[in-house]
Amino acid sequence: MEEQALKIQSIFIYPIKSCRGISVSQATVTQTGFQWDRYWLAVNYKGRAYTQKVEPKLALVESELPKEAFFEDWKPTKNSFLVVRAPGMSPLKIPLTKPSLVAEGVSMWEWSGSAFDEGEEAAKWFSDYLGKQSRLVRFNKETETRHSPPEYASGYTTTFANTFPFMVSSQSSLDKLNTILTEPVPINRFRPNILVDNCDPFGEDLWDEIKINDLVFQGVRLCSRCKLPTVNQETGVPDATEPIETLMKFRSDKVLMPHKKPHGKVFFGKDMVWNWNITNNQGKGNKTIKVGGSISVLRMISSVSEAAV
Repeated sequence: MEEQALKIQSIFIYPIKSCRGISVSQATVTQTGFQWDRYWLAVNYKGRAYTQKVEPKLALVESELPKEAFFEDWKPTKNSFLVVRAPGMSPLKIPLTKPSLVAEGVSMWEWSGSAFDEGEEAAKWFSDYLGKQSRLVRFNKETETRHSPPEYASGYTTTFANTFPFMVSSQSSLDKLNTILTEPVPINRFRPNILVDNCDPFGEDLWDEIKINDLVFQGVRLCSRCKLPTVNQETGVPDATEPIETLMKFRSDKVLMPHKKPHGKVFFGKDMVWNWNITNNQGKGNKTIKVGGSISVLRMISSVSEAAV
């Protein structure tokens, strides 16, 4: 039987870091990730990032962007908004035009700097929802640079994503996990940007370089998972152990890389960067990818034990 071509099954964008994602039919690729992906961040009174690990109810915060926002070269007008919703809260409308306020001392793990401040209405909304003093900030690409770890992806940057601009996983990997779990989980537990169909289970582990349209993506390392996948994205309530406990049995560094010193890591998905240096004359040209689009694997590593982690 002829092997089916790799296809993009779903594309996800997460406008606000650690909040609910949006499934879209197409997205624009930029050097820091998809357009609008992790542009916003909820922070505490010290300017430090909130994530679902500490505030799992962020899972219930929904974002809506104008449909035209996902077209390449679209520019927001004064009537363009990010609309934020959550249970028990009135909708919050954030203008997509450039904010006038700046917040200093914003920090997310290794990075600290300034960011646009979305103002008092947004601050009150998140403070009321989380029950503690909070603000909403937006990454300022004009003044700030947040580097991906140079030992994996020197010269690449991202916004408020964990460490790399893109995370890719496959439906078959999820299906394989769900054959083992007592209670199956949906893909939103793992928050990928691109979900691939027609792939072998965990075949994405081996992808060193892939091509979508004329865009070349480089696999930089297996995606190490924290406890966030234990948070039920429909209820905002963490499970005590799953699916991490089951993944530990067959997706840990101890199992996958027995010749290396284990560090208690568990993996699901592949972190990637858009290799804009070699794409279409340094990225000039069509940078839109769509659901249903084909993926070509240009280069693979020979085994998962060789994968960077």
